[in-house]
Amino acid sequence: MDYEIIPTFIASQMPIQGWNDAIADKTVANAVMDRIVHQAIRIELEGESLRKTQVKKN
Repeated sequence: MDYEIIPTFIASQMPIQGWNDAIADKTVANAVMDRIVHQAIRIELEGESLRKTQVKKN
């Protein structure tokens, strides 16, 4: 299967816990989340936005 060979990157500013609530149909939300999260590697960044820190310096 291509999904096992070709990586897919998803970036979001919404925490993963809020993704189910963002999709109105809960059955669809569960199906989508199941497919996205299955064998996923999650990287959650913490801290202040680099844009905000750059604006403060200027």
